[in-house]
Amino acid sequence: MEVKKIATRESYGNALVELGKKHEDLVVLDADLAEATKTGVFKKAFPERHIDCGIAECNMIGIAAGIATTGKVPFASSFAMFAAGRAFEQVRNSVGYPHLNVKIAATHAGISVGEDGATHQCNEDIALMREIPGMVVINPSDDVEARAAVEAAYEYVGPVYLRLGRLAVPVINDRPDYKFEIGKGVVLRDGKDLTIVATGLCVSEALKAAEALAAEGVDAAVINIHTIKPIDEELLCEYAKKTGKIVTVEEHSILGGLGGAVCETLSEKCPVPVKRIGIKDCFGESGPAAELIHKYGIDKDGIKAQIKEWLA
Repeated sequence: MEVKKIATRESYGNALVELGKKHEDLVVLDADLAEATKTGVFKKAFPERHIDCGIAECNMIGIAAGIATTGKVPFASSFAMFAAGRAFEQVRNSVGYPHLNVKIAATHAGISVGEDGATHQCNEDIALMREIPGMVVINPSDDVEARAAVEAAYEYVGPVYLRLGRLAVPVINDRPDYKFEIGKGVVLRDGKDLTIVATGLCVSEALKAAEALAAEGVDAAVINIHTIKPIDEELLCEYAKKTGKIVTVEEHSILGGLGGAVCETLSEKCPVPVKRIGIKDCFGESGPAAELIHKYGIDKDGIKAQIKEWLA
C-alpha cells in the first residue's frame, strides 16, 4: 500500500487556518515567502491577520515581538536559514531576552532543501535556538505531529521555535492513540539491543532501519524526540538503562543538535555509549533531496550501515 506523504510546511499552513478559525488573536507574519512557507492559505482565509514584512526577517522578528506585547499571538514565518540564522540577534534579544510569546516557524530546514544548496540548507538552527534561554524547540516528524505541534505552540505561553521541512515525508503518526505533548518523547518501537533516538524526517527512516536490523537479529527500539528542548530526560534514561546503547539520528549537524542534547543528558544522568548520526561538521551541497539524504547517511540504508559498523 502506498504511504501518504506530506511536507510539514504544508501541515503548518493548514494548521494555521484551523487555529485562525478558533482564535482571533492569532497573527501570521511572513517575509515575502508565503507561497513557500504555506502561510498563503492563512492569508487567503484571514487577510487582515496576515502581514507580509518583505525580505526583511530581522525586521519581521521585531514586529512580531511588538505584536506579542499587545496580547496577540504572532507566528513569524521564514526559511530556517533566515529565521534562525539571519535574524538570530533579533530572536535572542527581542524575543528570548524579554521571554515574549512569539512563535518562530522555520521551514526549509536541513539538507532536504535540496537544489537550493549549502547557503540555504540550515543544519545549525536547532543548536542556535536551543542555546537561547527559555526557547522551546520542536522538530515534528510528519503531518499529524506538525499540526499538533502548531496547536501546542499556540497554547504554550512563551517563545517557541518550530522546525519544518520542504520535502514531503511519510505520515507515521496517524493512529487513534497518538498524543502530542511538549517535552515528551514517543516510543514507536520497543527493543532490547539498542535505542535509536530520532527527530524530524529521520524518524520514519529510523523505523525502516530498525526493521531492517531486526531481520539481521538486532532488536532496536525507536524513540521519536519531537521536542529537542525541553528534552525528555526521563524517557532517555529509561531506555539508556534498558538497552545500554543509544544512537541519535537527525537532519542537522551532530554538533549541538539532537545528538548534543542527548549526550549532555546521558553524560550527567545515566552514561552509556552514544553514536551520533547526522551532518558531520560540513556544509551541504546542491542536489535532489532524496539523493542528499542518502549521501549524508540519514536514510534507512545509511542509518543501518552506520549502526552495524558501530556495533562491530
